[in-house]
Amino acid sequence: MQLVLVSGLSGSGKSIALHVLEDGGYYCVDNLPAILLLETIDFLAEAGHEKVAVSIDARSAALPALPESLSRLKARGVDCRVLYLESGNAALLRRFSETRRRHPLAGEGLTVPEAIERERALLAGVAELGQRIDTSELQPRVLQNWIRDLLGVGGETLTLLFESFTYRDGVPTDADWVLDARMLPNPHYDPQLRPYTGRDDPVIQALARDESVQRWLADVRGLLARWLPEIVRENRSHVTVAIGCTGGRHRSVFLTEQLAASFRKDWRVLVRHRNLSKADER
Repeated sequence: MQLVLVSGLSGSGKSIALHVLEDGGYYCVDNLPAILLLETIDFLAEAGHEKVAVSIDARSAALPALPESLSRLKARGVDCRVLYLESGNAALLRRFSETRRRHPLAGEGLTVPEAIERERALLAGVAELGQRIDTSELQPRVLQNWIRDLLGVGGETLTLLFESFTYRDGVPTDADWVLDARMLPNPHYDPQLRPYTGRDDPVIQALARDESVQRWLADVRGLLARWLPEIVRENRSHVTVAIGCTGGRHRSVFLTEQLAASFRKDWRVLVRHRNLSKADER
């Protein structure tokens, strides 16, 4: 199991870190009492979870026992990493003022500055356990990217959906990118190819031999390879690429399958054909 323990000062970005990890396939537990860490990890391991992220803050019970708990988990073979987020007092005060949220320790009769200092003292032992990130001057988007880079949460965070469609029914409203294939040779006009779809060998072989089809694929592959990593860095977790042709059965289906095969090794790829019936998808 891979365990990422997220801790730090309130307002420093723990929720942002958990969201990044959740998008990266981690099972996330927020605000877990430290005394329950071992039991929780045992339960999640039995349930088959291999990537787990746990957030523990200053209100947690048994914080002094946290180093020993982590040592015991490491002895069991759990890959443990600790991510500690902190900020300067001025940044924290500004964030609490902007969001108008109450500091978790303010209920003890403390002012916000006093609560921040109290929290800092309670978490002093946790801060020394792992990677510390000062988020005082970091915008949320930058912090997200830092956490991705630090923890190696990368391409698996993106789900890339390729779908074919016919322009007769209109452009899919859920598409992020729409690519037109109507300028390419149309197998519909070949009586021997018309009964087939872009998933059948006769159509695949005919289109694969065509130079203009290969140029189209090369251009689109280059475009996606260049810009998909930048889209991920903009914190997108899902992108839909729609490929359209006149009937939605030959060219767009073939191109959708080809692009999906090209990017499946780097991203989580899904394929949908809007105009193929179940009988067509043989």
